[in-house]
Amino acid sequence: MILPNRSDEGSSCYNCVESTPLIDTMNILFIADPLNTFKIHKETTYAMMRSAQARGHSVWACAASDVRSVGVIQAHAQRIVLVDMVDTPEQNHWYIVAEQCKHPLSFYDAVVIRKDPPFDVNYVTDTWLLDAAVRQGAKVFNAPSAIRNHSEKVSILEFPELTAPTIIASDKASFTQFHAKHHDIILKPLDGMGGSGVFRVTENGMNLGSVVEVLTENGARPIMAQRFLPEIAQGDKRILIIGGQVVPHALARIPQDGEVRGNMAAGGKAVVVEMSESDWRIANTLAPILWARGILLAGIDVIGECLTEINVTSPTGFQEIFNQTGFDVAGMFIETLERV
Repeated sequence: MILPNRSDEGSSCYNCVESTPLIDTMNILFIADPLNTFKIHKETTYAMMRSAQARGHSVWACAASDVRSVGVIQAHAQRIVLVDMVDTPEQNHWYIVAEQCKHPLSFYDAVVIRKDPPFDVNYVTDTWLLDAAVRQGAKVFNAPSAIRNHSEKVSILEFPELTAPTIIASDKASFTQFHAKHHDIILKPLDGMGGSGVFRVTENGMNLGSVVEVLTENGARPIMAQRFLPEIAQGDKRILIIGGQVVPHALARIPQDGEVRGNMAAGGKAVVVEMSESDWRIANTLAPILWARGILLAGIDVIGECLTEINVTSPTGFQEIFNQTGFDVAGMFIETLERV
């Protein structure tokens, strides 16, 4: 069931700190990047925290480095209270620390992983520790094993009927052949985020060899290439899936100033657009599969009619969708978290 649009609440809901508990209160731990790095006007984790607090839950936060095994998997975490920033506009004054404690992860009613990529060996180690916490009774979302098993780029290979022509390789010959067939291609690393390391090689093939050498580190690392999709001019659409249900608004990240990348981190303009028939088809195909695997929140990327990525580490876009439509994505997320 898709939750109702809450546009009647207006944009002020994120500035409201009073509690409105709807169920028994929960302790929710967010494992995230340092709080002092949050850009709260667009940070999805912040929107989740605001919604959790508004519904009467206790909000806890820690970094991945604060999680450790001491017989049990525990975290040195802070319980924080989010505050109105009218009188304290400085970036780091959006919360106060109410207490600091070391608790087993099983103490929390839910543990939400919101650590940004890169998905490197440290991230993999984090998922191993969190898997151990699950065995000790912790409820962790997304499931650590699901994050580990779903490379955000490689996972699309499971759904070739939904994707553009794609190869993953590390040798120059494979990309030369792929370019000869498709003429206009995109190349990108497998562990990047925010559009970093994305290159377009057009029909003349200029710099293809150099791009492959740099991205593969002279053949030492595999990378991805896809046929260029001209529909990127209308936006790289982010579609959010929460608990197997599709958020009924797509966030198109539209490239600006001659860029080929629509990512907001690369300067793309974020515009909410109506979901097309193919958007619904792709999202509804993936939604039950991802949820069955323990992926509470996924952000799938679609260009034209093609799936390009399945993001499961820390998908974003909550605030942009809310600000433009009034649809309370964070509320939908926390309400779903309350039920699982």
